[in-house]
Amino acid sequence: MRRTVFNEDHEAFRETIRAFIEAEVVPVYDEWFAAGQAPREFYYKLGELGIFGINVPEEFGGAGMESHKFEAVLYEETARAGVQFGGSGVHVLLALPYIKMLATDEQKKRFLPKFVTGEEMWAIAMTEPGTGSDLAGMKSTAKLSEDGTHYVLNGAKTFITGGVHADKVIVCARTAAPTAEDRRHGISLFAVDTKSEGYSVGRKLDKLGLKTSDTAELAFVDVKVPVEDLLGEENKGFYYLGHNLASERWGIAFGAYAQAKAAVRFAKQYVQERTVFGKPVAHFQNTKFELAACQAEVDAAEAVADRATEALDAGELTPAEAASAKLFCTEVAHRVIDRCLQLHGGYGYMNEYPIARLYADNRVNRIYGGTSEIMKSIIAKDMGL
Repeated sequence: MRRTVFNEDHEAFRETIRAFIEAEVVPVYDEWFAAGQAPREFYYKLGELGIFGINVPEEFGGAGMESHKFEAVLYEETARAGVQFGGSGVHVLLALPYIKMLATDEQKKRFLPKFVTGEEMWAIAMTEPGTGSDLAGMKSTAKLSEDGTHYVLNGAKTFITGGVHADKVIVCARTAAPTAEDRRHGISLFAVDTKSEGYSVGRKLDKLGLKTSDTAELAFVDVKVPVEDLLGEENKGFYYLGHNLASERWGIAFGAYAQAKAAVRFAKQYVQERTVFGKPVAHFQNTKFELAACQAEVDAAEAVADRATEALDAGELTPAEAASAKLFCTEVAHRVIDRCLQLHGGYGYMNEYPIARLYADNRVNRIYGGTSEIMKSIIAKDMGL
């Protein structure tokens, strides 16, 4: 089936990204994997390439696009090569929408030019030890000072992707207590400078997968945050978080589909080269049937991912549709990647093969951005159940 989601501009961008990955990432990726993070300098290269500015208005140094299709190409090309761009995905997919939606003109002038170049990398800190998907249960607080010039931030966050290299972090904290009617009330968002006194990065977390993205624990002890760095209105943070969940879940869905597609590519190449009992593994009927079934699932996931992309670009992707796309694509990827690893035999369990890394990287897709169980709850509610 012919895809219609991408045009000539997207395909030209694809060629540029593929060449960049082959030249700048593949030769050093094993070093990143061993180190547990991409080097900070790599993000400057992404800035020079224009990756960070695609959806940033031209007046702030960006390309002024209003489309997620270039991000989709990035998902496909990184998965195809079996690599990750460190923790930079959070910078663009998660942090940028909040800046564009909530920042004042003055804040945008301060934040966006350095965002585009990679001079300032951004992360977002929502999850806390003990809260998980229940963001309304967060305990971090930001209290306005008596003179009204700054907030005093205290608390801790965990599972913060990009947290080691981040220069700015969007921190969610309570500025008021929850009410009896609405426990989500009282959360606000702040753009926190990581060089602030009292701000500290704790452990760099040792994850099962996504080894090249720096994920950390953060702690705040009497961190002074200028009132000028409040994003949006006070106490409306939970609404803002919900507003951007559709795009976040789209990203996870599309990334998972791209990983499943890459897994089939890796497995097809392996079984054609690997010989067993004097014949290529691809010669056996079971191999053909397994890969055929995987390809059919990937085709279905591609259709779902493309449809969600078009809806997102049109501003029509509903929370339930985003949840459905995330649930379907991540579950497909789980099945497909597992079957493709099986076709590699014992070598599929070795990290030197991209299928092993892909298997580990993919597992978190059914957890972050809302677990599969949360997605089912959202879909069921939309069905009136």
